[in-house]
Amino acid sequence: MSSESERLRSLVHVTVLLHEAVDALAPRSGGVYIDGTFGGGGHTRLLAERGGPDGRIICIDGDPATFSNFTVLAERFPDTLDYINGSYADMRSIVTRLGHKDVDGILLDLGFSSLQMDDPERGFSFMHDGPLDMRFDPARGASAAELLATEDERELARILFEYGEERESRRIARAVVREREIHHVETTHQLAALVERTIGRRPGTRIHPATRTFQALRIAVNRELEEVERGVREGLDLLAPGGRFAVISFHSLEDRIVKRAFAEAARGCICPRDVPVCVCGHTATVKLVGKAIRPDDAEVAANPRARSAVLRVAERLS
Repeated sequence: MSSESERLRSLVHVTVLLHEAVDALAPRSGGVYIDGTFGGGGHTRLLAERGGPDGRIICIDGDPATFSNFTVLAERFPDTLDYINGSYADMRSIVTRLGHKDVDGILLDLGFSSLQMDDPERGFSFMHDGPLDMRFDPARGASAAELLATEDERELARILFEYGEERESRRIARAVVREREIHHVETTHQLAALVERTIGRRPGTRIHPATRTFQALRIAVNRELEEVERGVREGLDLLAPGGRFAVISFHSLEDRIVKRAFAEAARGCICPRDVPVCVCGHTATVKLVGKAIRPDDAEVAANPRARSAVLRVAERLS
């Protein structure tokens, strides 16, 4: 076995809220479903088992490396799965291209997988040193290192503040601009060390001071919030009557978008409060299914990365 194969096999992804998400979709035989963030294929595998051989599952992922996971599942579930390397935000055109009008369920597991974070070559984490890339698809767009080398101080501060909720965003942005006058920040350890030198460690916390910076850059590089906004709205319009949309978020910025979009779609009248009689004619298109679901203590103990996950579900009305 090559060293590269050994490296890839050593990376393990644990699917978060696996049964809760698939249970929420209530898959049925012959249904058409979308796993918009295929990743390691955990949700797709259970969906395929529940939906039976007559169903269809459209597997979408922006990371081309996930195709190897798909080929394994495709052997187990022949004539059931389709794979698209692309964005779930384009699911409408993908579904149309595959010959479907609507779908019976959609699942989005947002953020990034353990497979990506634990691979030093991808640059998502400062736990290992590696190139500061952070792109879900390494062939598309600018890397995090390129972003740090080209954006001005004001824009860098905006990215860190808006996407990472980093209170020291201006200091960090200023430090990056000064540093690149000497040499570019090109590796994960370089960036982590720079942030730590700039703002130090907060007393009484074990969270590395660069955590929010890395989150912000990853979101900016992959345009994650724009993708969530567009993908959730496309998905709501794509559901067949009775179809369900399940979204797992991992931080407040994502969850806020999902919660707002679901709530707006579940509302009837959207007239301003000072209008005495409804004139908008707006009607609800979905209903919210239960309350937000979070991992239980046992799942968090087994997989600490699940601790921030929240699952929300909406169902299309007839």
